[in-house]
Amino acid sequence: MHDLASTRHLLIVEPCEECLQLIPGLHIAGWEVETCTLEQAVSRPCDVGLIRLLPEHFEHPDAVKNLISRSNTEWIAALTSEDLRRELVGDFVCEWFFDFHTLPFDVARVQVTLGRAYGMARLRAKGTEYGESAGQKLLGESRPMRELRRLLTKLAPTESPVLIRGEGGTGKKLIARTLHAQSQRREQPFVTVNCATTPEHLLQAELFGEVGKGGDGLRQRMPGRIEEADGGTLFLDEVGDLPLEVQANLLRFLQQRHVEVDGERVPVDVRVVATTHVDLEAAIRMKRFREDLYYRLNVLQVGTAPLRERHGDLALLANHFAQFYSRETGRRARNFSQDALVAMGKHDWPGNVRELENRVRRGLVLAEGRQIEAFDLGLLGEEAFSSSMATLEEYKSRAERQALCDVLTRHSDNLSVAAKVLGISRPTFYRLLHKHQIR
Repeated sequence: MHDLASTRHLLIVEPCEECLQLIPGLHIAGWEVETCTLEQAVSRPCDVGLIRLLPEHFEHPDAVKNLISRSNTEWIAALTSEDLRRELVGDFVCEWFFDFHTLPFDVARVQVTLGRAYGMARLRAKGTEYGESAGQKLLGESRPMRELRRLLTKLAPTESPVLIRGEGGTGKKLIARTLHAQSQRREQPFVTVNCATTPEHLLQAELFGEVGKGGDGLRQRMPGRIEEADGGTLFLDEVGDLPLEVQANLLRFLQQRHVEVDGERVPVDVRVVATTHVDLEAAIRMKRFREDLYYRLNVLQVGTAPLRERHGDLALLANHFAQFYSRETGRRARNFSQDALVAMGKHDWPGNVRELENRVRRGLVLAEGRQIEAFDLGLLGEEAFSSSMATLEEYKSRAERQALCDVLTRHSDNLSVAAKVLGISRPTFYRLLHKHQIR
């Protein structure tokens, strides 16, 4: 039985009649349920979210993506069977949602999915994101990952601010934690401020503290996250979303290294690490980001490689997630069929490692045989690919690239063996890797 002392909060966005009919049963199961529109959802914290996808969400998905990107929880999609026939809807749902349900609801299955999503949200809240379950390690043996690890060993011991840039889902938060864990401040606090998910009117107090009334009615000051990070690392996640007024106050702190407390200056010693997926140079030109703050934050810079440039890491990461989530869900571990591995190699991974994580988790749930198939991952298998026509040169190039991806999937740790398997010399192998922009 669920412990009612720890109420779980569910937010239903754009609720339909079927969604509203779930609420009484969810209350009995220990869920506290709120409903709202998509526009209101960004400022509504929750443990798990359920969104009824409407036709306009498929035609203009950016608002839904923005909501999910800004929240630090798991989302479940509700849609009709007709919606599933829309072009690319499978990619959209697999990339952005923990799971989906078609209407009318299977109530028992919905409750199971909500429970699993809540478990994953709790792991996320504890900072256990992809890769962190493996002892805070950045997994992968591709060239970008090897270079990244070397760079972090050089940057971590310094005291200079670091700006981490890259697409969503590439592991920017994990890099920030790795920098802290390898620094001389590792025994001190690592304090996170999510500049994208914290409502604008609360960010100032979140960072710098505020004065309120205590239980006895007396004036009491509550310290902000900057003071909490004293001696450690202040992590500004998605700093490009900071409002201009807060940017000015943050710049003042970085220049003076103190905060005002009851008219007195209190020194604070923090190392600042920030992430962004925003083009800050473009934001400066559009007057949305302060140039002087940019130069304060961008002393040292780290770039993250998208998964499409890390083909040799696909199998390693996919197997890592399969092992981890099989333990988390209590299901037996499954490996991937050859067709699934080929399909993963051909996919562009617009959602990067986060998308891979979600697809593997989905595959574990849907797989019925001994292996996870391409279909279970929501990807096109070899048969589906072969049905699309192309020129002879395109077929040759595709086959050449696929051969490279396939052999790297099996032998990414030994490129001499990989070249030998393909029957080519090592220099030729490197030339082809460069030609197809792999590694």
